[in-house]
Amino acid sequence: MSALATSIAAYKAALSRGPVIIGLYLGLRLAIYAVLAPLLGLLLNLAVSLSDQSALTDQDIAGFLLTPAGFIAAVAVLALVLLVEVLGFALMAALWRAGGTDRLASARAALLAVVRRIRPLIAFAVLFVLRVLVMALPFVLAGLLVAWLLLSDYDINYYLTEMPPEAWIAGGVIGLIVLALVVLLLITLTGWALALHLVLFEDVTPRRAFAESATRMSGRRFRLQREVVIWLAVRIVLVTGVGMIATGILHLMPLRVEGGLRLALALTLALVTIWGLANTAVSALALGALAHVINGFVTKDVRLETAPARAAGGLRLRLKWIGAGLAALVALGFWSAAALLDEISTEDDVEIIAHRGAAGSRPENTLASMEKALEEGADWVEIDVQETADGQVVVIHDSDYMKLSGVNLKIWDATLEELADIDIGGWFDPAYADQRTPLLRDVLELAKGRSKVLIELKYYGHDEDLENRVIGVVKETGMVGEIATMSLKYPAVKKMLKLEPDWRTGVLAATAVGNMAGLDGDFVALSMSRATPWLTNSIQEAGKDLYVWTVNDPLEMSKMISMGANGLITDEPALARQVLAIRAGLSTPERLVLWMSEELGLSIPAKEYRDASP
Repeated sequence: MSALATSIAAYKAALSRGPVIIGLYLGLRLAIYAVLAPLLGLLLNLAVSLSDQSALTDQDIAGFLLTPAGFIAAVAVLALVLLVEVLGFALMAALWRAGGTDRLASARAALLAVVRRIRPLIAFAVLFVLRVLVMALPFVLAGLLVAWLLLSDYDINYYLTEMPPEAWIAGGVIGLIVLALVVLLLITLTGWALALHLVLFEDVTPRRAFAESATRMSGRRFRLQREVVIWLAVRIVLVTGVGMIATGILHLMPLRVEGGLRLALALTLALVTIWGLANTAVSALALGALAHVINGFVTKDVRLETAPARAAGGLRLRLKWIGAGLAALVALGFWSAAALLDEISTEDDVEIIAHRGAAGSRPENTLASMEKALEEGADWVEIDVQETADGQVVVIHDSDYMKLSGVNLKIWDATLEELADIDIGGWFDPAYADQRTPLLRDVLELAKGRSKVLIELKYYGHDEDLENRVIGVVKETGMVGEIATMSLKYPAVKKMLKLEPDWRTGVLAATAVGNMAGLDGDFVALSMSRATPWLTNSIQEAGKDLYVWTVNDPLEMSKMISMGANGLITDEPALARQVLAIRAGLSTPERLVLWMSEELGLSIPAKEYRDASP
């Protein structure tokens, strides 16, 4: 029989015993998760107690695995998962050795065989995991060394987005390292293919089993390697198919802004549960198929005794009691995990920054937009400023009036008298046709005592003395300490820091290139698409805040808050307030599920915005 035919036959055999295989595997998985869930909750609580913070953000929780304690916990969890796989494989191997036609009796025989040899099986599993980790360690270290040598000069996002030559070289070398590890594992593991059978069925000690298996597989490894490669390819196809179906359903889910976060939470929980069960079923069938493939290489035929038919009724009753006990254990484990996670205090320490005012509901950079943002409780109002021909500082984003009014007039060529005739709000709605270009002074006086103002200094190559003029207006209106400045032009940021070192000043960046945390200033305002947990952490560790723009979708708002952003630059300040209110009523696990829902591609259709640029 060809390798392809053998692998397909193994999957068919596993499918014929699908309910038993999936039931055994799912029970084992749930049991270990019932232990892992509260363990992770305890570890996170320990992280809080050891930190200098009274509370952790969602991003702190997600980033816990990057700490030394978190790394050790991750290795321990990985080892437990591998242990479950080994025990699961033992169950599948025993199942194929159980005679009779009664599926429940076969399952009982397989369970008893594993339970009777549980101590040597655990010892074998520990040795197996240690051997695999030791084998992989040099390759992992080599990959880290390559990354350190070639990818450590700048922010990792620079390499991922710009893909300079060193990124391609590093990717190629690391790819070769991974390929070499995969080949080594394939050769070695096919030599160990019979080791578990020897421990389970022939009472061979765990230490001797690896060498004995290699001897018995001599001359037959290549055939098994071909069958394992085909088995793996079939498994990948099945997992990919399940994933495509799940993501397809996810994208078809209709969500609305009203109540969208809670609906997204419910839908994500439901879909992830179904998706997880489907993946578990595929994993169980694949493991059963692999055990069937390897069973064909066993030379000594050992059969397990099954319960007689007359005992089937009692067996079913006992299995029901075992299932009920397992369900209680799982429920207790996950309940305790949820309780432990809820003990971790999380807080949403984020400021709402109204982009050009409430630009989602009023024409941008108008006094109407500013007033709306103030009414909706914005912590900051963000505006753009430029100089006119007569030396006035006005609030406008573009270099001319073509977008707002269809008037071909450059800001630096215009005077206040000319601007008084240009309607900048009628394009949005005729009700705002009376809106005119405001002065910086007008916005500062409107916001005084109600909100802070974030001033973006715009440069189109015609500025004369913008920084000093802005400083003068701020001081004249008594708003020192209530404003911050930022710019895309880094020399301007440095100039403001030199002129007014005590003022809050930051860098506005459209892309994350190089070491963003190393730039001068008090904060970095970055495009939402470029924000990552790693970048957030690096910026905040440098003592700076991270503002993200332009965030108008509720799920994206929640994601950015969970990631640890200090400020949301948004056209919808009222919606941002609503998101914060809803998140305040969610538990820590629920917040993390919301983050997951956005990562999976769930979205709430938002209205179209004319301009999302800073």
